[in-house]
Amino acid sequence: MKNTLLSLATLAFAALVATSCVSTPQLYSWYGYEDAVYNNYKKPTDKSQEHVLQQYRAVIEKQKGTRATVPPGLYAEYGFLLYKTGKKEEGLNYMKQEKALYPESDAYISRIIKQLEK
Repeated sequence: MKNTLLSLATLAFAALVATSCVSTPQLYSWYGYEDAVYNNYKKPTDKSQEHVLQQYRAVIEKQKGTRATVPPGLYAEYGFLLYKTGKKEEGLNYMKQEKALYPESDAYISRIIKQLEK
């Protein structure tokens, strides 16, 4: 009886350990976004800025997360960076896409768009 309880306890513990090791799938795919943005803000150069733009494009075009949509704030960041590099209309369009996809950002993004359009 004591061996049976010990065996069941061991089995239950093993099952708990096995299920706790399973990782949950990510909502969004980031494709090295964090490192690229960090390096750009740490030492901003034309090359690092171009690398960040490429990372943004990769996240937008190849989204493989479980939500299969662009992470919150990414359209806005990408749009703002495009705006700063001289692609003003394209940048504003991405900021508007952020508002459409994440309506809770409307007040903030609208204020930024209004400032940029002055």
